[in-house]
Amino acid sequence: MNGSVAGGGYAEEIISLTRRPSGLGFNIVGGTDRQYIANDSSIYVSWIKKDGAAYLDGRLQEGDKILAINGKDLKNLRHKDAVELFRNAGYFVSLKIQRRLQPQNGPVGHRGDGESGGLPLAAILVPGLALAATAVWILLRYRQRM
Repeated sequence: MNGSVAGGGYAEEIISLTRRPSGLGFNIVGGTDRQYIANDSSIYVSWIKKDGAAYLDGRLQEGDKILAINGKDLKNLRHKDAVELFRNAGYFVSLKIQRRLQPQNGPVGHRGDGESGGLPLAAILVPGLALAATAVWILLRYRQRM
C-alpha cells in the first residue's frame, strides 16, 4: 500500500478482482441517499462473502472505502447508481480503495512507548469462563451431596 502516514492516517490501494459466477463477493453501503457515516456519502465495503472473489483475493476488507471502480470515481453517487456500476463493471474489475491505517507501528495492542494497549479480550474472558465453569461444577457437586 502507499500513502501511509506516521502515527495513523490512510492508505490507498488498487485491487484487481476477477468476477466469479456469483459476482464479486462483497456488499456495499453508502451513497448520497444512504450515508453509512454521518456527513459522508462515500461507498464502503460492508460484508465480504466467504469463498467469493474478494475473499479469495484476500486484500479487500470490510470497512474499506471504495474510491473508484474501473477508473470511475464513486463520489456523489446514490446507492443504487453505485450498485449498478458494480453490476456492470465487467469480468475484470479494478477497485481503488482507501483504508484507515493502525495508529501505531508494531503489533496491535503495542503503542511503541513501553505501555500496553490494554488486555486482549480473551485474557479477560477465558479466565472468567473457567471460573464460572468451576463454580457451576462445585454447585452441582454440592447439590448432589444434599
